[in-house]
Amino acid sequence: MAISGTYTFNPDISELVEEAYERAGLELRSGYDLRTARRSLNFLMLEWQNRGLNLWTIEEKTLLGGGTDDTLVQGTDTYNIALGTIGLLDVILRTNAGNANTQSDYHLSRVSEPTYANIPAKLTQARPLQYLFNRIEILSGDSSGTDVPSTITLWPIPDKSDEYTILYWRVKRIADTGDVASNTMQVPDRFLPALVAGLAYQLATKRPEAAQRVPFLKQQYDEIFMEAADEDRVKTSARFVPRISYIR
Repeated sequence: MAISGTYTFNPDISELVEEAYERAGLELRSGYDLRTARRSLNFLMLEWQNRGLNLWTIEEKTLLGGGTDDTLVQGTDTYNIALGTIGLLDVILRTNAGNANTQSDYHLSRVSEPTYANIPAKLTQARPLQYLFNRIEILSGDSSGTDVPSTITLWPIPDKSDEYTILYWRVKRIADTGDVASNTMQVPDRFLPALVAGLAYQLATKRPEAAQRVPFLKQQYDEIFMEAADEDRVKTSARFVPRISYIR
């Protein structure tokens, strides 16, 4: 008995849409059917971003500081984050990057807007300790048609140029479907069953003739997504040490 020996199954958008229509008991007949399915796919990806942390959307980036080799600039407190960032997980301040003897990393603490607003000496210059994440909710662009990046504001303000570098781990937005049916989705293969199940459910809600399938498709979608989400987690050991206090 022979096996293919390949592990490259990654259906394009047209195949995903066709499978979803079949699960909903429908047929893909027209260009509009494909168009409305692509729109539903984009809404589905936005929904997934609200369901929790998807590990494949985590990406390490270096802040474009504006100094030498992307270092921070003395006296400049606010910097742009990469476009498409919807959340920050960890932010690290690195000093003397590349120097084996003096390079050091420091974890920066995130503060809320009210906390930052209540800092009395916002112009203090020193090694940054905290940051405020200013997330731009509308990523499609401002009135001029240009993309609007999110920013971080550091405190204290950097007191040296070309010495500090910021590294951060971000949650990036999942790519849109685009206008080409031969595109593939920016999801790992283990989430493809959940993607098809979710699309089948959304398509069924649009068509009256598939209304009776909606409860079943919704239940199936939730179950398959939870299976994928439970598998998509950091598999490291954890150690919990109880803290016992004695009262005398």
